[in-house]
Amino acid sequence: MAAPLVLNARMYAIAPGARAAWHALFDWLSRASGRPLQIVDHAFPAPLDALWARDDLAAGFMCGWPFARERIDGAARPIVAAPIPLSSPAGRAVYRSHFIVRRESPVRRLEDTFGGRLAYTAETSHSGYNAPRHHLLAYRSAAGRPLYAARIGPLVTPRRVVEAVLAGEADVGPLDSYAHDLLLRHDPALMAGVRIVDSTAWAPIPPLVGSRGGDPAAAARLGDLLAAAAEDKAARPLLAELALAGFARPAAADYGVTLAWATAAAHEIVM
Repeated sequence: MAAPLVLNARMYAIAPGARAAWHALFDWLSRASGRPLQIVDHAFPAPLDALWARDDLAAGFMCGWPFARERIDGAARPIVAAPIPLSSPAGRAVYRSHFIVRRESPVRRLEDTFGGRLAYTAETSHSGYNAPRHHLLAYRSAAGRPLYAARIGPLVTPRRVVEAVLAGEADVGPLDSYAHDLLLRHDPALMAGVRIVDSTAWAPIPPLVGSRGGDPAAAARLGDLLAAAAEDKAARPLLAELALAGFARPAAADYGVTLAWATAAAHEIVM
C-alpha cells in the first residue's frame, strides 16, 4: 500500500490553538475525502522550501509570490483551495499586510516610523516583504535613501515580527492580516501589546497547494470539499475556530499580481 499523502498548515499554525484547529479541519478533510491523509508538522526553524519540495504533499500553504515565481520558471503545482478570512472584503480569498507598532508607541501614522527600525520576515515573502515594499513606494525618498535606518530580519514568521516589535527590537513591522486574525483569536494576550498604523492593498491569500507535478484532479477533489465546508455541519465550527468564512478555488493566474508588485518595487530604495 502506498504511503499516505500529507497535509500541513505551517504558515498559519501560528499559535497552539490555531495549530489544533487546523489539525481538526484536516482530520475532517481526510474523513470526508475517504482517503488517508497524514498531518505532518514542519515548524520553524525548518525551512518552508523543504515543505514545498515534498513529493507527497496533498495540501500545504504556500506564499503566493513564490508560487507565482515557480509558474514563471515552468514548474506546475496544483492549487487545492484558498481560505476566505472573515475579515476579508466581500467574501474574497484575499489578505493584506498590516504595519504594527507597540501599543504605547507615540507613532500615529506610518510616516512617523520612518528613520526607525523595520522588521521583516524574509525577502521571499509577499506579506512580510514584497507587499510592504510595494506599499512604501508612495513614500520613496527623494534623496534615494532607504526610509528606515535599519531592517530587522529575516525573522521568518509573522509571530516573530510581533515579538520583535513587542521586545523593542524593531519599531514597526508587517503582519499578515490573516495571521493577525488568528493571533487575536488564539493569543489575545500577545496582540494586546500592538496596534495597526497602516495596511497595504489586498492581494490573493496564500493557497493550499499540492506537490510540484501533483495530480490536478486529486487536488480539485480536496478543493471541492473545502469549498463546500461552510455548508457542512461538522466543518462549520472548525472554520469558526480558524476565523474563516470558508474556502475558494482561485486560479493560478490570480497570483500574478505579486509579480507585478515586485517588478514595480525592484529598483526603488525604500526599505
